[in-house]
Amino acid sequence: MDDRKDHAARAGSSARALGFWAALALVMGNLIGSGIYLLPATLAPLGANAAWGWVVTIAGAMTLSFVFARLAAAVPAGGGPYAYADAAFGPAIGFATAWSYWTLVWAGNGAVAVAVVSALSLAIPSLAPHAAIAAVALVWLAVLVNIRGVGVAARVQMATMVVKLVPLAAVVALAGWWWLTRGAGAPDFAPAVPVTAGAVAGAAALTFWGFLGVESATVPAERVADARRTVPRVTMIGAAATGAIYLAVSGAVTLLMPREALAASPAPIAAALGLAFGDGIARIVALFAAVSALGALNGFVMLQGEVPRAMALGGVFPRWFAKETAAGTPARAHLVSGVMVTAVTLANYTRGMGDLFAFVAAVSLAAGMFAYGASALAAVRLLRGDRAAQGAGVVCAIFIAWLSWGLGAEANLWALVLLAAGVPVYLAVRRGGAIGR
Repeated sequence: MDDRKDHAARAGSSARALGFWAALALVMGNLIGSGIYLLPATLAPLGANAAWGWVVTIAGAMTLSFVFARLAAAVPAGGGPYAYADAAFGPAIGFATAWSYWTLVWAGNGAVAVAVVSALSLAIPSLAPHAAIAAVALVWLAVLVNIRGVGVAARVQMATMVVKLVPLAAVVALAGWWWLTRGAGAPDFAPAVPVTAGAVAGAAALTFWGFLGVESATVPAERVADARRTVPRVTMIGAAATGAIYLAVSGAVTLLMPREALAASPAPIAAALGLAFGDGIARIVALFAAVSALGALNGFVMLQGEVPRAMALGGVFPRWFAKETAAGTPARAHLVSGVMVTAVTLANYTRGMGDLFAFVAAVSLAAGMFAYGASALAAVRLLRGDRAAQGAGVVCAIFIAWLSWGLGAEANLWALVLLAAGVPVYLAVRRGGAIGR
């Protein structure tokens, strides 16, 4: 633990520390990435269930962000969900939580990279048959950026954050103008898709993809300036702002585009505006969508290196992963994570872009549910003097269990296999004597 304190002191006092705006860009940049650009197509077959899914997910995500904000104030240590589970339940649950979250991040990065390629394919159609290979190349580009240093990654994150907000604002404004002046009809929620509890749960499980990263600032907390104050603020502000943006943008797209065409589009927002204003606009929006998803990929690649580093410093992962470069980055953790993303993405090479995105996203979500559930229960145990946070923790635990059910058997089975792969690692580290406080 002394090593961990030394690392924290160096990170907090160095020029690499993330300030308020960089931390907010990390949160919002990770939240606003691939989801808002690809989910409208994935959700289109669900009809009105998708709208209810967004409503339930936004409420659940805001509750979860409240829990993370309170936990971050009480336990301002690096590692995010791992740090909270370790403090509440000990190293064994801490390891399981960290492994779950790490799996969520690196597996999800494959889906985010596919989203970048999906958007680019509208402007460069020749990319479509090679989506998996192009996605892997983008992952390794982001890995190299993050190995260069946290400062470099933070500047990339802030730049892409500014860029991605411009087209989203334009999407809402243009859709509103089109609807008011051209007399667009109501959203295409056909009665052939009845609203059911199972369908709403399935929609919510997918829309929750758009809120993965609400805890982003908690993971590199040791690198955040004034973490006890900054991390809770950016967590709550980022989640609230993102929820408002999602509602506005998703509503605009459903007004602009028939459901059948929406479901078949690899870049639905760009295609929706293309129907209204021509292919030129569609290509421009697709490029902005690619930048947006690329920013999210950059932020999540940062996390895929920071999680195993925090585990190693906490003694529940091989110390090999804690080794840092001269720039202060966990290069070994980044490289191993990059190899794992590559394997999962290429193993599903034959799937189409839409199917590849939906599959990898569902598997990564299922794998990460344990981490979110453990964090919610950690709030109940650690924040005993905070009744509001404890109540929110209970609500979040129920919400996470419901989302897991909505993801279905295939995704949960794949997640179980990925999580089981962590057992030999835990046993090996334990035999080596690293497990413990």
